[in-house]
Amino acid sequence: MGEAADTAGTELGTADIQTLLELLPHRYPFLMVDRIVEIDRDESCVGIKNVTANEPQFTGHFPGLPVFPGVLLIEGMAQTAGAICCRHIRTDELRTKQVFFMTIDKCKFRKPVVPGDQVRFHMRKLNQRRTMWWFRGEARVDGTLVAEAEIGAMLVTE
Repeated sequence: MGEAADTAGTELGTADIQTLLELLPHRYPFLMVDRIVEIDRDESCVGIKNVTANEPQFTGHFPGLPVFPGVLLIEGMAQTAGAICCRHIRTDELRTKQVFFMTIDKCKFRKPVVPGDQVRFHMRKLNQRRTMWWFRGEARVDGTLVAEAEIGAMLVTE
């Protein structure tokens, strides 16, 4: 599955695109994560998005000066966090139906993201209560903070 896991369940490793497609309901053009690296259980992870000039949002945002929409950076954070929520829950043998994005707090955009950039979504779990999860996220390009937010999600089980 493109994923490393030890027998104790303390390290989930990485998630390639095939694994992400199994964990998330999103598909092109709305899948905002290409790979997840550095997964530490359900505590933290880093997802990557390779921004390319041929993505559909650049035809209107903005012609002649393409800028990756800030709302899609936040969506990338949410998808990265959602994938590790689903992966963690599934390792506990509880099948999830959907992950619903609930809240966005303390959101700030610091610098434009443009085609050719690789965005790294650094997500850290703040809290979890039953099926609700809260994360702090930072989007970085070449180590520079480009966006940040706290997000909440809810897992709905089958």
